[in-house]
Amino acid sequence: MRWGMSRLSVLCLLFLSACGLTRCGTGPLDLPDAPDPVDQAQIDALYATPLPPPDAPLSVYFMGHSLIGRGLPAILAELAGDGHGYDSQLGWGAELQAHWGDETLDGAERENDHPRFREAHAAVDSGAYDALVMTEKVEITDSIQYHHSWYYMALWAEKAIAANPDIRLYFYETWPRRDIEDGWLARIDQDLSRYWEREIVDRALATDKLDRPVYIIPGGQVMARFLRAVEAQGGVGNVAGADDLFADQIHFNAKGAYLMALTHYAVLYGKSPVGLPHDLTDPDGVPVPGPDAEAARLMQDIVWEVVTTYPRTGVAPAQN
Repeated sequence: MRWGMSRLSVLCLLFLSACGLTRCGTGPLDLPDAPDPVDQAQIDALYATPLPPPDAPLSVYFMGHSLIGRGLPAILAELAGDGHGYDSQLGWGAELQAHWGDETLDGAERENDHPRFREAHAAVDSGAYDALVMTEKVEITDSIQYHHSWYYMALWAEKAIAANPDIRLYFYETWPRRDIEDGWLARIDQDLSRYWEREIVDRALATDKLDRPVYIIPGGQVMARFLRAVEAQGGVGNVAGADDLFADQIHFNAKGAYLMALTHYAVLYGKSPVGLPHDLTDPDGVPVPGPDAEAARLMQDIVWEVVTTYPRTGVAPAQN
């Protein structure tokens, strides 16, 4: 079991029960045994009633790494329009454990050198956000085994609820590297239920401090569905395949960031992204090489299809 011993800090009073967590401050600790995941009947009940769409622009806090980055939240803000606000804390391949402070948050100084940075504990404790978007480092199996993802999700959720009982909690599902040996799209298909849901969310939900669903933003599912549609059509607009969405084997480019921003928009606002603009600019007003109209429309259609057919998004099924 690996621990970030280089960032030891003073342990605060710690109370742990078999399924309940209360903790203040940061520092290394002995973990409780992982609870059994909640059963399917409980899951079905928790996610049976969709969330009502928000009636005002949201203030969102992002906690993650380069698969959120600076671009995705900025594009989301552009899509959502006036009144939408956000802040973030990022790191290089950062785990929920590292954001808590029990592991080194690598790359923090560089990744958080921007006006939207706000330290995670201060941000969540403020109660100022309508939604908390968390994600976990990939390779997801390593995070589960070595960085105790369910436990730190429960800690962050408990802290967020204590500061703002009305906060909405989200977990952004991403993807493994594209050059993995066991097949990239196949892994995306398998990993959602096996790891993102069962090993992380469903174990966190088994703690008695988490009294509501953690909704899932299905980034990996959208990415896979869109690329299969592009392949089936032999290319769509200015997207011929995965290389047109990625800067390397895992990080998205501007087109991929737009696709993920659409996914966040649909889940957080409970609204169809169809018809949203696709001509993007950076914070300085410089045009960004995003998707053309044809590719953007397919992205929007697929995002809405995925989001409205997956109950864990909290979005109501689309009406025909």
